[in-house]
Amino acid sequence: MKILLAPDKFKGSLSAKGVCDALESGLRQNHPDAEIIKFPLADGGEGSLAVIANHLDGQWITAKVNDPLFREIEAKYFLSGDAAYIEMAEASGFDLLTHEERNCLYTTTLGTGELINDALNRGAKQVYLFIGGSATCDGGMGVAAALGYQFLDDNGKYLKPFGENMLAVKKIIPPKEKIKATFITLCDVNNPFYGKNGAAHVFGPQKGADEKAVQQLDAGLKNLAEIVERDLGKSIADIPGVGAAGGLGGGSVAFLDANLQSGLQTIIQLVNFEKVASDVDVIITGEGKIDGQTLQGKVVQGVVTLAKAKKIPVHAVCGITDLTAMEIQELGLASCSQIMENTNSIDEAFTMAFNILRELGSKITLQ
Repeated sequence: MKILLAPDKFKGSLSAKGVCDALESGLRQNHPDAEIIKFPLADGGEGSLAVIANHLDGQWITAKVNDPLFREIEAKYFLSGDAAYIEMAEASGFDLLTHEERNCLYTTTLGTGELINDALNRGAKQVYLFIGGSATCDGGMGVAAALGYQFLDDNGKYLKPFGENMLAVKKIIPPKEKIKATFITLCDVNNPFYGKNGAAHVFGPQKGADEKAVQQLDAGLKNLAEIVERDLGKSIADIPGVGAAGGLGGGSVAFLDANLQSGLQTIIQLVNFEKVASDVDVIITGEGKIDGQTLQGKVVQGVVTLAKAKKIPVHAVCGITDLTAMEIQELGLASCSQIMENTNSIDEAFTMAFNILRELGSKITLQ
């Protein structure tokens, strides 16, 4: 029997590779002679960089950059040939700040731009930008500033690139030399740049913005979009996905000429997942929570869609699911095992995830 393990990470608990290791350990108990292929996946959010590096030849690059509050840190990205893979969470991520520090009026994507600049200086011709897990809502001003864009107020004064200053932008001056690279921004949300479904209203509160700040940021994003259209000739406001990562989705289109693509589908192509899955007998996938959002471009849904076409049965593991047995069947899963049915508390689910997943792996009935 040939078994393909293709899960996403269990956020806060196990990496995708860790999930693979736990499942393999459990499966060996009842299938000692099976050929088990461990193939961790990601949907374009946090953890995607590690998945890419697991499958592609290349090297990790470390650079000194600014964190979301303009403090110097070291952040890394992955370079493979002339392609750079950059995860904004490394330099501009939510988890880099304490709870008290989180306020996206004052955070910046500058460090992500500095990683891009470092990659370009090393000869990168293609840049994949993963934009999950941001601590920011600056419309991509920080990234642009790191690459030579200038943002001026009505007095012609240079504006520091953070969320609050979007509203003060009156002029954008692009760099003298065109950026010579192709950019692909990976995101799996469809939010517009501003408005009730935009970056500030939907994502601002979880990044420390109160109601007043949300209104200010939303007005700033609207202003920035209008100045971008006037000075750069690009209309970005309503492109699906431009509201991702505090507007970095739109900023990457405006300042980098980026193409917005599905994170999961792009990763599946990059790591040649379809070829690997073409001759296996069964696939086991998984993610931290399987719910209604799973159907919106998450790993489990992507794996099931591919497997259906090849008539390969798919089993899933997860931390928790709120889907009914009928919904799980309609999703296309042969079974769905959850950690929370095998533990007494959420804390234990996180700390004992490896052991519980190993036990779940030993109990999956493979056909």
